[in-house]
Amino acid sequence: MVSAVQANAQTEQETSKEIRHINKKMANQVSELMADRVGFKKDLELKELAAINEKAELAKESLMFPADELYGSTWENQWVDPFRGGTAVTFPDSCAIDCTSFFFPLDSMTRITSKYGPRRRRMHKGIDLKVQIGDTIHAAFDGKVRIRSFERRGYGNYLVIRHPNGLETIYGHLSKALVDVNQIVHAGDPIALGGNTGRSTGSHLHFETRFLGQAINPAEIIDFENSVPHQDIYVFRNVKINGRKSNIYTSSSNHMVFHRVKSGDNLGKIARMYGTTVNELCRLNGLNRNSVLRLGQSIRCSAAGSSETKTSVAKKAPAKATTVKADAAAVASLTNSNVSSNKKAETPSQATPVYYRIKSGDTLGAIAIKYGTTVSKLCQLNGISKTTTLRPGRSLRCS
Repeated sequence: MVSAVQANAQTEQETSKEIRHINKKMANQVSELMADRVGFKKDLELKELAAINEKAELAKESLMFPADELYGSTWENQWVDPFRGGTAVTFPDSCAIDCTSFFFPLDSMTRITSKYGPRRRRMHKGIDLKVQIGDTIHAAFDGKVRIRSFERRGYGNYLVIRHPNGLETIYGHLSKALVDVNQIVHAGDPIALGGNTGRSTGSHLHFETRFLGQAINPAEIIDFENSVPHQDIYVFRNVKINGRKSNIYTSSSNHMVFHRVKSGDNLGKIARMYGTTVNELCRLNGLNRNSVLRLGQSIRCSAAGSSETKTSVAKKAPAKATTVKADAAAVASLTNSNVSSNKKAETPSQATPVYYRIKSGDTLGAIAIKYGTTVSKLCQLNGISKTTTLRPGRSLRCS
């Protein structure tokens, strides 16, 4: 009996020892697995951090040298048109301009006091927005200040900012500039105070948008009624004449044609060149028959929606049509048919996006309910997360 009891006790001890050994082995395996998981997670975090740092460096570089691929080394602090000094302009075949980060330059929408276009025999190359002296003016996009200057018979105190998306914006008749030349600014940053300086008959902001020195009607890009861009992406295309590159830009079947005045040009010669009349040139440009043409001046030669489309221009423009440049509404909004060869640019223009200007107290949930969508969809459309802080005044895409 004693031997049997001893044998059972010995067996239990061996079993317990074996169980402890198994438990210890399992614990070691679990520890190894946990260590591997922690190491994998750490590696993943390091890779994500490296990607974020790389993206931040690229963004920083793009602000240090905004649109360098378009403008090259043309960075000067005197002329609004950076190519005015005779530097050759190299126009790309097409250019997609990202407008998603746009910030309305005023704290609230105000009335437009003067539109883009001919005005008292001069070309008004911007849009005038009513402001009070001392009102804060904000940067429309991220960018770098190229000019801070004063022009007594023109812009008054003004700023020119070049942006990585290829545009340059101009802010005129300021009472005071709050930024310096070569300073980097971000969309929404205060850059100046509204005023009534220079050639001005009342306090207002003169706002221009330009592409490679050529003025574009800001209303073609910005919906001033709702303070948001018409589209996320605009693609400007270079029209070919007789198989050769020109400087005519169009983004729809209705386009305008502009001629850059050269030595020896006159209204009659330009009219014959483009198959139009002197009277029509005068009407389109706010000129008269005796107006003196300045070298480098852009003369509008056809109206948007006229029968002078790409085909007729190709027949009438001579081989030296490389002197033709685009301006104004030549960069109207794209339709889907215009960007069939560029699917990336086509996607955002397939449906007209809806934007909401954020107000104090707004939340993603409330905005989602208002526009019949979801918070996840809002985050996806705007590249944000559910915990992102909403800044009053910023535009939020809702569809």
